[in-house]
Amino acid sequence: MLGTSVFLGEDLNEELRESLVSMKKHGFTGIFSSLHIPEDDSSHYLRRLTTLGKWAKELEMEVMVDISGSALTKIGLSFEKPQEILATGITGLRIDYGISNEVVAELSHVMKVSLNASTITDKDVAELTSAGAHFEHLEAWHNYYPRPETGLGKVDFIKKNKWLQQLGFRVMAFVPGDNELRGPLFEGLPTLEKHRYEHPLAAAIELFTDCLIEDVYIGDPGLKKKTQQQFASYFEKNQLLLFAEPEQQSAYAQSVMGVHQNRWDAARDVIRSAAARFKEIGDIIPESPLSRTKGSITLDNQLYGRYMGETQICLTDLPPDKKVNVVARIISEDRSLLEWCKAGQPFEIQVNKK
Repeated sequence: MLGTSVFLGEDLNEELRESLVSMKKHGFTGIFSSLHIPEDDSSHYLRRLTTLGKWAKELEMEVMVDISGSALTKIGLSFEKPQEILATGITGLRIDYGISNEVVAELSHVMKVSLNASTITDKDVAELTSAGAHFEHLEAWHNYYPRPETGLGKVDFIKKNKWLQQLGFRVMAFVPGDNELRGPLFEGLPTLEKHRYEHPLAAAIELFTDCLIEDVYIGDPGLKKKTQQQFASYFEKNQLLLFAEPEQQSAYAQSVMGVHQNRWDAARDVIRSAAARFKEIGDIIPESPLSRTKGSITLDNQLYGRYMGETQICLTDLPPDKKVNVVARIISEDRSLLEWCKAGQPFEIQVNKK
């Protein structure tokens, strides 16, 4: 599952609702929110939470809310009356501290309950089992980390996730957004520190591919429209969507736009378009040779003989070559996606949208 985050510190408006509509359209089906309520603001939070729940029902999206027992009491709800919680539109609770495993076990029979993935212990599992918890409704959610240098490391993260999956937990983690970042630090909200300034899709692919994660949520409030398109392209069509800037001196930039596939015998230094040499684009005249930096899109010219027409994307910096025209460059934000263009991976190149 893919999800997004909505924070309730300010009133919800139509712009936010339209953002959720767009996220749902592009494959996001979960909403994460938090109820850490200032002393004087409980009435606003209940109204906002009810509005969010209403929107989620209309969009058929799930709502997981991070909450403490005191926060729930402040807005007039109670763990003893879970049906009233569900009536707000909340479909699950993320419970971190101060709530007994017996209460968690009871809640698990009527809704999803997520526990802090980093702090679950063998003792917790034993107590939940003894209390008759419905483990199909229990999930393990990792935190996001607003302060730079405090996110998790990948090796221990994977080790923890293996253990959690063996116990039957569904495991979730966050990646940063790239549109409106959440204050007060505005430094992204990732689970892994290495993802803090990375493309959200590249981070999500790594979590799914390498880290045994089953659900990924955007920690910050949202994504740029073109990033949403990239998520939809990858998860709905298994196609990497890459945006590029045409090289001003080249007459051939348009010829490399469109759908490609990396060859099954994937090269070390470049992504090779499997069918590019079979495109009918006529003789390719040599252009002034340019440096082939990572992300450069190149087209072999007539000096390369039978290789003329080969389209490549550089995975590393390479020297200029008079037989190779540099016709466009993948935008800097998208270059971390190139790592995930593995053997046989379909991809599409589009001109960057300003």
